[in-house]
Amino acid sequence: MTAASGPLNAGEPATADAAVTLFSGPVFCLSDRWGDIAPGSAHGLFVRDARLLSGWQLRLGDGRPEALAAQAPEAYAGRFVLRGPGGSGLLLVRERLVDDGLREVLTVRNLGRTAVECELTLTVAADFADLFAVKDGRGGSGAADTAAGDGELRLTSRSDAGRGVRVTASGDPLLEPGRLTWHVAVPARGSWHTEIVVEAMVGGRWITPGFERGKPASDSGAGRRLRAWRTAVARIDAADPGLAAALRRTEDDLGALQAPDPRTGRPFVAAGAPWYMTLFGRDSLLTAWMTLPLDLSLAVGTLQALAATQGRTIDPATEEQPGRILHELRLGPDNDRTLGGSRYYGTADATPLFVMLLAEAWRWGAPEAVVRELLPAADAALQWIDGYGDRDGDGFVEYERSAGHGLINQGWKDSADAVSFADGCPARTPIALCEVQAYVHAALLGRAELADAFADPGRAAACRDRAARLRESFADAFWLPGRGWYALALDGVKRPVDALTSNAAHALWTGIATDAHAETLVARLSSPDMDTGYGLRTMSRAMGAYDPMSYHNGSVWPHDTAIAVAGLMRYAHVPGAAELAHRLAAGVLDAAAAFGARLPELYCGFGRDEFSPPVPYPTSCSPQAWAAAAPLLLVRAALGLEPDVPRRTVGLTPRLPASWGEVTVSGLRLGPATLRITAEADAGELTGLPPGWRRAGA
Repeated sequence: MTAASGPLNAGEPATADAAVTLFSGPVFCLSDRWGDIAPGSAHGLFVRDARLLSGWQLRLGDGRPEALAAQAPEAYAGRFVLRGPGGSGLLLVRERLVDDGLREVLTVRNLGRTAVECELTLTVAADFADLFAVKDGRGGSGAADTAAGDGELRLTSRSDAGRGVRVTASGDPLLEPGRLTWHVAVPARGSWHTEIVVEAMVGGRWITPGFERGKPASDSGAGRRLRAWRTAVARIDAADPGLAAALRRTEDDLGALQAPDPRTGRPFVAAGAPWYMTLFGRDSLLTAWMTLPLDLSLAVGTLQALAATQGRTIDPATEEQPGRILHELRLGPDNDRTLGGSRYYGTADATPLFVMLLAEAWRWGAPEAVVRELLPAADAALQWIDGYGDRDGDGFVEYERSAGHGLINQGWKDSADAVSFADGCPARTPIALCEVQAYVHAALLGRAELADAFADPGRAAACRDRAARLRESFADAFWLPGRGWYALALDGVKRPVDALTSNAAHALWTGIATDAHAETLVARLSSPDMDTGYGLRTMSRAMGAYDPMSYHNGSVWPHDTAIAVAGLMRYAHVPGAAELAHRLAAGVLDAAAAFGARLPELYCGFGRDEFSPPVPYPTSCSPQAWAAAAPLLLVRAALGLEPDVPRRTVGLTPRLPASWGEVTVSGLRLGPATLRITAEADAGELTGLPPGWRRAGA
């Protein structure tokens, strides 16, 4: 999909082959395993949605060093180990740090018994291309003015004088436009090093890097933030080594993906590296929901950031409407052409998810003052749902883009071919997705609960009545009795889009499904057509549009399977639900082990009996926020952990897979309480409850 036809996360992202990604907040660097940024590739140093460095290539003499290893001990720091060409006996180590700029410490070690003289050259280029253009293979060329002097190399955008980059280095390099050269003499068994710093200018102002020259990477702002996150959050441990490894990776990745909101200072989570390092409505909300067992502040920060960007007016170019929650926020130079501005609102599900998360954050102990402050945003969101969201007044939320450059499909499966009938024919808009109606149902019940808490009984009754009517109409319109599952959607003429997809499992997660429907649906989801052995397919392989290598029509998305597991555990009283939940959870964790404990955004939907380990999806983001958070939702669902801080209760009904052994949660902060949970199989112990609190569900 071209940038002109949709926002950055529309359909499949393009990533460089074997790229090494380093990131901190919204700044990230893509390079190859040599550490080079090759001109003409998707590599680069990206700051505020624009590529500043489009070339960064190291040469030793006339040759390219040989790549031995590329390591990333932390998300923001990497090490590239190289060997000099031609048997020179030289070892080169490039230690890179990304934190509101870039620093590279280059060390040359002479492993031989005689001194070596050599010439090192670093070529530098900048094209200042918009992130969209790079993602779509349209990076600029020759778009920078380059100058060398006064100890620095400076590159400035020709089209935007407020964007620039400057490079400085120790070791007395020879500076020429686009090039730094060192003439180096390295004694026998000795070493030589230089420190190279890249600073970015945006909007005519130089950004202060988050590191100091000569200091360890761990002392950078990124290092300090990650240590603070690890110290502050709850810790979940498991006897099962695969689950334990996935949880440690989850903790690290979620810490690194956070960015502070400049308005509040509170963090929100960026959607994923490399291309989604910004605020996304749906992605950030669902990730924050999943992360609640670790940390409440991420949910609060996400809600505040999205409330501040909530729609205020009607703008067809950006699809902004009063009360609508943002889809994505971008700061690149091409925003007016690709998004209609820096904010794009083309999503149907972020708005009900916002209300859902606010109510859930209240249950997990969000301060009363914060929740009260966000209630007007929640009410504006519900007004959007009943007004602009319900285009024809039938009680369901539909979407249809209002501008030619917007997303065609506006649910979480937002690729152009993601909504089709069982025979493979595409559905026509306006489209009402089944999971969006399920989210609305949960949002209404959540708002009713908040109304009870804040002495508004009339609103509470109205919301519950609306939710009950929606549940009834949803069952009538979406259930397919001849098939045994919920329709993926209703199309523009209200025909049920009858494909079997994972979207139906979201109806279990929110509780809109009846028990009778749930029992039949569990049987359908249990079939080999849906269960790959490594998670739930996004679409049954019996459907006409099924393709295990597609983005949304047969692949496996870990967050999607985790939501299905949470839904199945909600209906654990239904025959087969808990057993399927355990099987799906085991499959996802086996996939995590195959990917080095880090769950990618998605992987191919081939059956485990056909390909094992799972086949990677070639352009999958990793780390990606809701994939990173998926193990947390698996654990929470298996624990039956449902706190209600305002009512001073903590629900705990463990149904853990036997293979997990003992699971412990320590340092769980719920309002004034700090709790510890120890659980195994169907037994659980909860300690640390303050006086007047009680355990529910025991």
